[in-house]
Amino acid sequence: MIDPVMEIWGWPVPVYLFLGGLVAGMMIISGYFIYRARYQQGDCSCSILPPLSLGLLSVGMLALFLDLEHKLYAWRMYGTFRPASPMSWGAWILLAVYPILLASTLIRPLPWIIQRTKFAARWSEKLHRSPALLKTIGAANIALGIMLGIYTGILLGAFGARPLWNSPILGPLFLVSGLSTAAALVHMIARDRDEREMLARADIGFLTTELVILGLFLIGLATSTRVHGEAADLILTGEFAPAFWVFVVGIGIALPLFIQALAVRHTIAHTPIAPILVIIGGLVLRFVIVHAGQVSHWTRTAGLP
Repeated sequence: MIDPVMEIWGWPVPVYLFLGGLVAGMMIISGYFIYRARYQQGDCSCSILPPLSLGLLSVGMLALFLDLEHKLYAWRMYGTFRPASPMSWGAWILLAVYPILLASTLIRPLPWIIQRTKFAARWSEKLHRSPALLKTIGAANIALGIMLGIYTGILLGAFGARPLWNSPILGPLFLVSGLSTAAALVHMIARDRDEREMLARADIGFLTTELVILGLFLIGLATSTRVHGEAADLILTGEFAPAFWVFVVGIGIALPLFIQALAVRHTIAHTPIAPILVIIGGLVLRFVIVHAGQVSHWTRTAGLP
């Protein structure tokens, strides 16, 4: 059974992974908009996505900090770079993400930012004098978003002692899931009708891809060693199965796919219902993967304590 303490206090890592994936997806979408010069349109979501990403990522970092056992030594992660360490890669990716998000915020500063920050309008004007620089910022958003999204899965996959996490598919799964939740969130806050339509269509592709990758992830575990098969059973038929099938597959993927398919065909109107369900499913997916991975271990099959 699940450790009651883990049920109560095991929220920081799943929340960090969810927010990290969400921000990664938002960076990719925002970077695409910037690269395609959609920032020139007054109702483009690229004006709200960078500052929102900064806030959400900071909340995720706070959640991760709360989970650290030796908080006073966290700064050492940023004092050195170890190529073989996923944690080191993650720390330095995050260091690169913040300035890019700040630069993206200055492309189309929100009115309250201009009112409270004297240099915002001045730097925005300077950025607009260089279309090549703006395209570079857009491309950097896409590249760093992909790296951040994949890293959230690789971070778990590096723990070989947990069979459920020991899969190279976990990185792409979390990346696509982050894209899906980001497209859902932007779909809700977008003011432009065509942009909402585009994001709804994109989310159908993301959800379909997520479902395929999720299937490959579980098939890979089930057809591997006995201990990996038992790890997959925790999700497929075990104690985590209800949360997985109901909230991740049913509410988080299948139902939104059906609703969005009807919406893009204009059979029904676009509503926030499907995006909210996608976001819930993405969050529950992280909780299921993290907690089921903590339960799975090699001694489980061997019958050792």
